[in-house]
Amino acid sequence: MNSTTMSGGDIYSREVVMARVGHLIRRKQHEIERITRILRGCFDPERVLAPEPGRITRILLIGPYARRTWYEDKDTLAFSDYELWVIVNHPLFTDERCWERARNTIQRELGNRCAVDLTVLSKTDIRSAKAERDHFILDRIEAGITLYRASRDAPLHPREHQPRGQRHG
Repeated sequence: MNSTTMSGGDIYSREVVMARVGHLIRRKQHEIERITRILRGCFDPERVLAPEPGRITRILLIGPYARRTWYEDKDTLAFSDYELWVIVNHPLFTDERCWERARNTIQRELGNRCAVDLTVLSKTDIRSAKAERDHFILDRIEAGITLYRASRDAPLHPREHQPRGQRHG
């Protein structure tokens, strides 16, 4: 799906995410864009009871791909993992059940081409890290590349959301 517009605003464009990781080779840009879209489309907040609707507020690429120190050794087939941090609006949405579909889809679609290390944090975790001056978290956020920010980026097209129970080939 390329850029699409609907009345009321822009809809997700994969080129926006790919431009944010323009320092990477095209294949890596496509993989990161696809992972970002899967995370947004397969987030399953209905799996937990929470006092508010579940929302991804930010997706960050951290680690070697953000620091431009990634490696891929064609002789040994060793390569850097994609390290992504997803920040959600409520601690209950860090529950693994909310991410099971996303993890399974990533593994099914990209599993043999790349490894994905996914960490889910809540806005409360980030506030605590700031209050406690937790440099492990704060330094990674500062050095990371924001792939998606709810306050800035367009929503996915409704067709991009994968209904629960949908199975692929």
